[in-house]
Amino acid sequence: MTTSRLLLAILLLFKASAMAFALEEPEFEVIEQYAEFEIRHYPPYIVAEVDVAGDFDESGDDAFRILAGYIFGDNAASEKMAMTAPVESRPKDRSVTMAMTAPVTTSLAGENVRTFAFVMESKYTLQTLPVPNDERVRIRQVPERTMAVRRYSGRWTEAKYLKNEERLLAALEANGFRTIGRPSFARYNSPFSLPFLRRNEVMIEIVPDPVQDGPE
Repeated sequence: MTTSRLLLAILLLFKASAMAFALEEPEFEVIEQYAEFEIRHYPPYIVAEVDVAGDFDESGDDAFRILAGYIFGDNAASEKMAMTAPVESRPKDRSVTMAMTAPVTTSLAGENVRTFAFVMESKYTLQTLPVPNDERVRIRQVPERTMAVRRYSGRWTEAKYLKNEERLLAALEANGFRTIGRPSFARYNSPFSLPFLRRNEVMIEIVPDPVQDGPE
């Protein structure tokens, strides 16, 4: 087992043991339920995120190592923070201009890059979160938004994710919803959880009101 995979296993074992204490999640309100998905409204919340190069199945190793380092004390205050859920990942949005404190590194240019994010505890603000020591970690407030979410269980394979992404996008189109941006993948459990008990979600931002009223 590589060092990064070992650290990932330790991190997620910690997360699995913490499940008994109900990991904090971003607040949301379910607006409407459809057969294939549900509509949620999310108030703003804060994430720590990092861009890594690599494919769907392997790119999480470096991302987890970097982000876990930040929440476990690799920050200016040497402050240890609690794990939350979910862990989010998505293809990097290359249209986003990075802040001066977190420049895009040339090593990622032209590569297959994914963005991974840890949700920060709600007790923090942008002003009170400790500053990351690693310049690759950026702190960002996710704005208020309306999300379409499809939940499924099972392994974290790319094939399974893409199947559920396709079903979500097809259902949204059938029900007259317009999407914004690209879908993201949310994982709520550790790899030690039995696959059939895992909570996985495909999420995408939508324009709140569909072109046609209600589900078909």
